[in-house]
Amino acid sequence: MFAVYAARIDRDQPLTGLELGELPAPEARPGWSVIDVRAASLNHHDLWSLRGVGLPEDRLPMILGCDAAGVDEDGNEVVLHSVIGQTGHGVGPKEPRSILTERYPGTFAEQVAVPTWNVLPKPKELSFEEAACLPTAWLTAYRMLFTNAGVRPGDSVLVQGAGGGVATAAIVLGKAAGLRVFATSRDEAKRKRALELGAVEAVEPGARLPQRVDAVIETVGAATWSHSVKSLRPGGTLVISGATSGDRPSHAELTRVFFLELKIVGSTMGTKDELEDLLSFCAATGVRPVIDEVLSMDRAREGFERMASGGQFGKIVLSGS
Repeated sequence: MFAVYAARIDRDQPLTGLELGELPAPEARPGWSVIDVRAASLNHHDLWSLRGVGLPEDRLPMILGCDAAGVDEDGNEVVLHSVIGQTGHGVGPKEPRSILTERYPGTFAEQVAVPTWNVLPKPKELSFEEAACLPTAWLTAYRMLFTNAGVRPGDSVLVQGAGGGVATAAIVLGKAAGLRVFATSRDEAKRKRALELGAVEAVEPGARLPQRVDAVIETVGAATWSHSVKSLRPGGTLVISGATSGDRPSHAELTRVFFLELKIVGSTMGTKDELEDLLSFCAATGVRPVIDEVLSMDRAREGFERMASGGQFGKIVLSGS
């Protein structure tokens, strides 16, 4: 079958290890389902995999892709939860949690196999392309906002790095949930798009906000860390799920953290129950993922290059069969 995969690891030039071509199709096994992929979306996790983060060379070649929507063996339209081993279903209770492409082949292919427990019904209100955006970036944003930040309607939130998948999702979800959302971006066009999606104000990174916020959604890391900490009200919460600019900020702001009793919470992906809630939320409210572009699977390299350059606003989707 046709697949997009990591053939080599290159920490400095990750796209040199990206290959497109034929690989064996997945085989059915007890407790697992083989899904025909209709759409799959890119995540920065795919770039990190090409750098060898979470993917050792002895597991190559590895089909990339965490997210997908498709059709199961019985013809049902489904969405995949990409965290494997969260409950032991399909892999046994002793296997540690992982994300597709770390231990098991991913979704950038004609077919993918996952534990049957990881298969959820796709709401009829969502297209395959829309549904394929939700299981990683949008689920991460959902958990960051509503589980780990614990914000409620009327609260204020700063979203760093508007344009990325998680950040864009946080703006849209926050607006729909009645939050007062502020956003940052170095790019003027992305700041304008953030306002169109519902942010009340979009500023350059580091700019002073009109008010201290209840929570910060942080995925950028070192470049925005100091600003994130300084933007919180006393007792506020900073939730971090990524560090695309590096994980070693020059100013940790520790004095501010303890003096103002700030909370810093790490967040990774989300649960199957949270994904079910997110799917229902989108179906019921009309909220839809922001899609930057849809490419055929054989144009995957274009999508990777666009994501690596930071040029996208929202999700890049690969269409399957």
